[in-house]
Amino acid sequence: MDRQKTTSDLIVERLGIWQVERIYGYAGDGNNPLLGAIRRADGPEFIAARHEESAAFMAVGEAKYGDRVGVVTSTQGPGAVHLLNGLYDAKLDSVPVVALVAQQHQSVLGSDYQQEIDLGHLFADVSSPFLQTVTTPEQLPMVIDRAFRSALANRQPSVVILPHDVQQAPAPDLGQSHGEVVTAPRWTQGRVLAREEDLEQALQVLAEGQKIALLVGQGCRGQWEQVARLAERLGAGIATSLLGKPHVDESHPLVTGTMGHLGTTASAALLQGCDTLLILGSNDPWTEFYPPPGQARAIQVDVDPAVIGNRYPVEVGLVGHSSEVIGQLLERLPERDDPWRSTVEEAVTTWREISRLRAEVPAEPLNPELVVRELNRRLPEDVQLAIDVGSSVYHYVRQIAVPPGGNAHLSSTLASMGCAIPYALAAKEVSPQRPVVALAGDGAMEMLGNNELITLATRWRTWENPRFVLVALHNQDLAEVSWEQRETESEPRFEESQTVPRFDFAGYAELLGLHGMRIHDVSALERVLDEAFSVERPVVVEVLTDPDVPLIPPFPHGRELLDSMRTGLAAEGESGHHGLELLERYAEIEEERR
Repeated sequence: MDRQKTTSDLIVERLGIWQVERIYGYAGDGNNPLLGAIRRADGPEFIAARHEESAAFMAVGEAKYGDRVGVVTSTQGPGAVHLLNGLYDAKLDSVPVVALVAQQHQSVLGSDYQQEIDLGHLFADVSSPFLQTVTTPEQLPMVIDRAFRSALANRQPSVVILPHDVQQAPAPDLGQSHGEVVTAPRWTQGRVLAREEDLEQALQVLAEGQKIALLVGQGCRGQWEQVARLAERLGAGIATSLLGKPHVDESHPLVTGTMGHLGTTASAALLQGCDTLLILGSNDPWTEFYPPPGQARAIQVDVDPAVIGNRYPVEVGLVGHSSEVIGQLLERLPERDDPWRSTVEEAVTTWREISRLRAEVPAEPLNPELVVRELNRRLPEDVQLAIDVGSSVYHYVRQIAVPPGGNAHLSSTLASMGCAIPYALAAKEVSPQRPVVALAGDGAMEMLGNNELITLATRWRTWENPRFVLVALHNQDLAEVSWEQRETESEPRFEESQTVPRFDFAGYAELLGLHGMRIHDVSALERVLDEAFSVERPVVVEVLTDPDVPLIPPFPHGRELLDSMRTGLAAEGESGHHGLELLERYAEIEEERR
């Protein structure tokens, strides 16, 4: 006898129409009906994480690497709570995710039933554009369609709450009865062009500018050639937000690198020296690294009018897709011979030398900047990079140039540790033929990464190309926070809060059937990294690095904080002596090259 089609079957069918290929999640009694429907269907594929937080990060990774909607599911109660971190990552980095969250039977709601929590309140902020509980089967197709359209239009998470009894109910036969809404699983967008009067005003500001800087964000994804033409036309330097870094070619002489606390000295010189700022598709929050208010006349381009003037007092707002607006500007901007260009190029050359010299500073046992610099030399052209939060981000910004054919992602605005391995897994699922490289510190690995190495061990044999290289920087310290304690508080490192227990990452990888390697001597660095990229299975490269290598903000901002860091290190006594020596050497490199 044929099984009766349920509302859960209808959900899976609708996801297929929305071209969902994978659902990340974790099982529980609450979403069992949905999981059963996934099992019965030809697709989408269900990929089980080891924790709902990881599953949510994987859905974010699906959205970021695949440029599509990521989908995650969980049970009610604790499973739902665990989703929050990943969903906030999607919200703050503006990527589309749909969460299908189970709830107890409607008949028990309000009784303090087992695992009953108020999911509407729980998700009210993280999914404010669209949050809906499905209370009848007839409601379901419309809610799924609106969830996807909202996620795509707003670049934000949508949450659909699915009571258990609704998941089990027979699928409805929708018609035209009163109270039934029949929708289409379709979404599209048009061209958004800037207004003529705003363009004229922007062109006037640019014509009067003598020292122009571009700040490029993720809104310029896939638009490097246009951005480069615009910079060449204006003689402008190009700084990027953290999210914008993968979308420019950092070999270009006008690209100064990432701005902000973890940025480059070239980007700091550009933004502190410019008299005109053109912000392209960026909402970067590091406001103290923008030009001082009043120094630069500013223009901002964004498809979202709500963010115009959000970070800097702009004079002109151009609302439109950055590709369209850049095209509008290029049609009208004249060629110009600008001496500012040579100043920018000199700052870029200086920064590249600083970056090289920093990596060559001896450390005990290895300088992490040298490790990441050597890793950068081996990145395949089509690499997909996943970067974890912490000191890894500093080294990524300062020592890695994403190849023009590659991409890279991290938890930027939320800055949540533990994202790299879930992201890397999603990157591999999206494009199994492409190599993946992940970079994470030992703190992030012990927080979430180690668990998802188990998932890696279960998935890698399904991939067309098994190359997956994880470099784990092992220094037994939450290094970024240790340096923040010294830098912002003038306090010594607090050992009880900062120490990361030693863990055998390479040995653990071997236990899981992966390939584990360990580097504790600089003489082995190149040989081991070469081998890591030749192994036909995922590799975990554990590198013992020096926690005292400084994480200095770019000068001139960093110079202003040196005394605070010296005070903190001096208070550590003998244990701070090595860090103080390294700090002085790094400061000396900066000053000598300026």
